[in-house]
Parts: sequence; structure tokens; C-alpha cells
Amino acid sequence: MRIEKFMLLSGYLFMPTSPALPCSDLLDSLNWRYATKLFDPARTIPAETWDTLEKALILSPSSFGLQPWKFIVITDKEMRTKLEAHSWNQKQVTQCSHYVVFAAMKKIDEAYIDSNLALTAQIRGTTVESLAGFRKMLVGTLIHGNYGTPEWAARQIYIALGNFMTSAALLQVDTCPMEGFSPAEYDKILGLEAKGLASIVCCAAGYRSEACKYASLAKVRFPASALVEHI
Repeated sequence: MRIEKFMLLSGYLFMPTSPALPCSDLLDSLNWRYATKLFDPARTIPAETWDTLEKALILSPSSFGLQPWKFIVITDKEMRTKLEAHSWNQKQVTQCSHYVVFAAMKKIDEAYIDSNLALTAQIRGTTVESLAGFRKMLVGTLIHGNYGTPEWAARQIYIALGNFMTSAALLQVDTCPMEGFSPAEYDKILGLEAKGLASIVCCAAGYRSEACKYASLAKVRFPASALVEHI
């Protein structure tokens, strides 16, 4: 599979505008991907590859660009053993190369919004004052409105998860998204409550074992006619 090289600029990744990734490469990667149930514990994701995946996580889109999340990457075996006991004893937690806990902010306040706007002004060479109207909308929507920050932030997490899994597939790194765990126990073990965070979903990443029986199974998807409507 041909994967175009990434360019690194100012700490962020950019794809060259030409040549584009062939459509067939993307579809091949998505067909190759599956929820890996059995990882090869002897294989570790190379540092350069993982660094790219972390940058892909950082580049994940979020509503209003507020990034209400924290990605907790766990490679420590002892910690992962503790978490496995609260993950329905699923072995992916300890067998994979890298284990990511996607945690959402439980509350967004005006100070956080202001920090985001200050960063926006700095990076884009504008002023915070010019963003006053945007700030008013954010405060009205997220703090005084009906969005409900915990639920809203949790929805953003799944955007990042999807981006991470697709990015991993393009690099031929296997993943397994996992909701089968005890958020309360995870939050306690990882000390998330004190940080104003709550675990939402997890994802194991690494390389499939040759013994994983699910790797060769055909994907089951409804036809496009049942899922896609053109108006």
C-alpha cells in the first residue's frame, strides 16, 4: 500500500497537495481494518509511526475547535493490568502496543474558552478583541445554553476516535475501539476526577496476531442503497 509522506510544519502535519492519496488506497485501508480482538504482544508500534498517530489525534476536528478532550496513552504494563480487570477482562488492553483512553472535559468554563481564543489569536495573527462575537456565541451556547457540556464533549470524543482509527488503518496499524469497561473505575485509577475529566471510550492499537480468527472474516455492511440517500 502506498502512503504519501507527511510534512511537518510548525508542529502540525500537512499532506502535500499533490499527488493525492488514491481513492483505492483509502478504501483498501478501510476494508483491511477490523476491530482486532487478538494482538501480537511481541510487536510494538515504531516510535515514528506512533508520533504520527499522536499528531493525527491532535489534528482531530471538534465543534467550535474547542478540543474538549485529553488522550491518555498508556504503555505501562502494570497500569494496563489494573485497567484490564475493569475492562470485562478483555485481553486487548494488555496485549496491544499502545492503549489510549479518550477522556472528555466534564465542564467548560469561560476561562477555558478564553484560553482557546487567546491561542487562536496568537496562531492566526489576530486579536482577541476581534473574536468577541464568537466568544459571546460560545458562552451563550455552551455555558448558558442547552448543549450540556458533558454530553456535548462526549460526542466530540467519537470524532477523534474515528479520525484515530482511520489514520491508523492508513498506516496499517490495527485498532480495537472499546466501550466495554467501567468508566468510574478507570476515572479512579487514572485520577481523572481531579483533572475534571471523564473516560468515555478506549482504543487498543498495535498489530494483529496471526491467530486472530476475525482478521479473515468478510465485512458485513448494508448496501449503499440502504445507508446513503441522495436528494
